[in-house]
Amino acid sequence: MNELLARHQAVLPSWVTTYYGADAIELVSGSGRRVTDSTGKTYLDFFGGVLTTMLGHDVAEVREAVEKQLATGIVHSSTLYLIRHQVELAEKITRLAGIPDARVFFANSGTEANEAALLFATNHRRSNQILAIRNSYHGRSFAAMAVTGHRSWSASGLSPLQVSWLHSGDRLRGRLAGLADDAFVEAAVDDLREVLATTTAGDVAALIAEPIQGVGGFVHGPDGLLGALKKELDNHGILLIADEVQTGWGRTGEHFWGYQAHDVQPDLITFAKGIGNGFALAGVVGRADLVNAVPATSFSTFGGNPVATAAGNAVLDYVLDHDLQANAKRTGDILLTGLRPLAATSPIVAEVRGRGLMIALEFCRPHTTDPDPAGTLRVSDECRRRGLLVGKGGLYGNVLRMGPPLTLTEDEAREGLAILTDAIHAVERD
Repeated sequence: MNELLARHQAVLPSWVTTYYGADAIELVSGSGRRVTDSTGKTYLDFFGGVLTTMLGHDVAEVREAVEKQLATGIVHSSTLYLIRHQVELAEKITRLAGIPDARVFFANSGTEANEAALLFATNHRRSNQILAIRNSYHGRSFAAMAVTGHRSWSASGLSPLQVSWLHSGDRLRGRLAGLADDAFVEAAVDDLREVLATTTAGDVAALIAEPIQGVGGFVHGPDGLLGALKKELDNHGILLIADEVQTGWGRTGEHFWGYQAHDVQPDLITFAKGIGNGFALAGVVGRADLVNAVPATSFSTFGGNPVATAAGNAVLDYVLDHDLQANAKRTGDILLTGLRPLAATSPIVAEVRGRGLMIALEFCRPHTTDPDPAGTLRVSDECRRRGLLVGKGGLYGNVLRMGPPLTLTEDEAREGLAILTDAIHAVERD
């Protein structure tokens, strides 16, 4: 076992795990879409710090914006004072969110953003009843964990919320598997009606949903599903919270926000990860009457701090100025077009799914739908050995997840595709 891993295990909790077992790697430098470990080996990064280094590594525009702020000597002031970068970033986000008279609250992580959104919704509706989606992940704090429908990430059965669960968009297994899009949407709406009639007290505060489930393995329902659910929610005054922590900022290629594939306007949108490109930055944007539904003085000590929002402004400007949404569509199509045939030809690839630069492969035992986490781990290790970093996830730990930086080039997409394909074939031979 390497020396740094031994030290890591001696002082950090056992549940703070690392990839690659005894071969865990330390990343010491990065440039563009490539990172280098402490042994000098370089990798093509197709996971981006869990979809966080959205522009890639060592981006001049972001570095210069942060250095300029650091040079002022003001690293932190708290929101008790005006923060120009914070106001500027909030103005940009409200324009992009499409919510009339919107307000933005900044936090440090997706967990905090979702926790805040749940606070706003439950305060506004005077109800602690929440609808959530099976196979979802919304964070590690008390309320966010309560609406996480993924046992591997549910560290406590205790909850401040009363949660009722809706079916996920899983098309491979489960009660809605195999349904055509229209039939799937109809069944999901019927399920919502039944849940409201049977497992709630009626005055539900909100539905929180990821347009594409992140930790759940990039599972998603048909386009229009959230819009159909929202029509039924509106009959009961129930709010919709769109968790865009992984799907936002153009990553899906076809839309800037994941929810836009569903012909719906959420009441609250949570965001994090990519907007900071590695700096701790997250938040909620929503209707003023909802965000203002906090009947006490409150703020986030570090949320929206001058350094993080300097980075956030540079990141968002870069995304828009370079039309990275279109690039995500273009390079994502290269990957998906190359990978989709594997679902028909490979005995271990059960499904290829995703859109834009949010792509997953689900691995099962040959010619079955029985999850194969061990085979998934072998594919991941083969990718690393060949110089490609990918992520893992899914309810059963049998999904490879890829969320490359949105600056990925077409040549890099083809390079990564070749490495991944070779890794899968190597495991097939074994």
